[in-house]
Amino acid sequence: MAPAAWRGGTLVRMNAPDAGARTEAPKPPSARTHALLERPIGQTLLRMAAPAMLLMVFQTAVAIADTRFIGQLGTEPLAGLAIVFPLVMLMNMLSGGAMGGGITSAIARALGAGDAATARSVVVHAFVIALTGGVLCTLLMLTAGRAIFTFLGGRGPALEHALVYSNTVFAGSMLVWVSNMCGSILRGTGNTTLPAAILISAAVVHVPLAAVLVPGALGIPSMGMRGAAVAYLCALVVSTVLGAVAIFRPGSALRPLRSDLVLHGAMFGRLLRVGGLSMLSALQSMSTAVILTGFAGRYGTAALAGYGVGARLELLMMPLAFSFGQALVPMVGTALGAGDLKRAKRAAYMGAGFAAALCGSIGLIAAVFPQAWTGIFSDDPAVRDYAAVYLHWVAPMYPVLGVAVALYFASQGAGRVLWPVLGATARLVTVIVGGTLLIKFGAPFWALCVLMSVAVLFYAGITAASVHRARWV
Repeated sequence: MAPAAWRGGTLVRMNAPDAGARTEAPKPPSARTHALLERPIGQTLLRMAAPAMLLMVFQTAVAIADTRFIGQLGTEPLAGLAIVFPLVMLMNMLSGGAMGGGITSAIARALGAGDAATARSVVVHAFVIALTGGVLCTLLMLTAGRAIFTFLGGRGPALEHALVYSNTVFAGSMLVWVSNMCGSILRGTGNTTLPAAILISAAVVHVPLAAVLVPGALGIPSMGMRGAAVAYLCALVVSTVLGAVAIFRPGSALRPLRSDLVLHGAMFGRLLRVGGLSMLSALQSMSTAVILTGFAGRYGTAALAGYGVGARLELLMMPLAFSFGQALVPMVGTALGAGDLKRAKRAAYMGAGFAAALCGSIGLIAAVFPQAWTGIFSDDPAVRDYAAVYLHWVAPMYPVLGVAVALYFASQGAGRVLWPVLGATARLVTVIVGGTLLIKFGAPFWALCVLMSVAVLFYAGITAASVHRARWV
């Protein structure tokens, strides 16, 4: 007999559970799960996205502060940061948006079906995955960092500055993975406020600490690039501890029991089917950014630094789109766990619309008034000019990017990410082939920016078409 789940106070039939699921009598939903299933979709999305949008303000402040402090050290350190930043973002996307999204989806679907035992088992397996991912990232970047940054166009002092920052940050990769995994687990219950509050607390630690360590203050000598990295790791310690306390505190519904500590290959397979494909998507998306960084470096140090300044705004669009995307994962997952396909699809489309509106507003301002952004980071006219060209051509694509990211997360909630991953593949191939041809024939920098916009259109088009056609059953 198929398992049952609670909806609107009524026990309803469900499809058979995924591999690795635990068998336990379904329980009435918590108030938070009930809200995901019954309250108006738009209101629920906005309520769940609001904490993440507030978090974006703090994370933007962190990014601006780090770039500003390092920019005061000179153009070479700023270029070094531009080389490393996409890889740091990649690690966060792998641990939080990709594998973490798969964890959020699995917990949401389990709770939507009233299966608390499976949700607790997901928590145990998630921490094993996080610890493994952190170790692998550290080993890769400490052994191959120089080769990677050289491939990306890093040369001379810019390369050395990049290595100083990278070696410090990636030595603490495990903190990134565990911190992001804690947030993903909490979001699986539909609670987006607590993980946002935890990361905001970390941001409050990061900025003043970087203000002291990078330039040197309060009797502490300047640590330069290493100071920004140390501030980042200290903030991660804060978020990791707070997240772990929230999950494992007495009375937490997700706190594993002794019987939940057994590892199951079927559960790893279930989580990696979604998280692993999502990681491939994240790898492709950030590989696109990394390759574009390498192409920009062919135009000189000023172009590389200018691209870094401009691209940082695009990368900061991701948390804005993530705010709705991270709300969509538990909303879609919980609805499908309870057998409500119609609600899941409506939530996906509404979330994509919200993301497009917000990202589009910022993109329009950046395209028309690029100096409002570029002037924050550099006084070098050449750097600001290259950044302005980038924003003029790429920023108008931000609403399209918002749609693609939101629908990708909705697909994660459904546990069906193959076609969005193929959309990211199309974007990557477009950039590699088009960028290689542009560099070969000596095309101007603006042509590279146009290529970026075309690639985003391919990504969004394939992702939107796949969600429209998907049955999610």
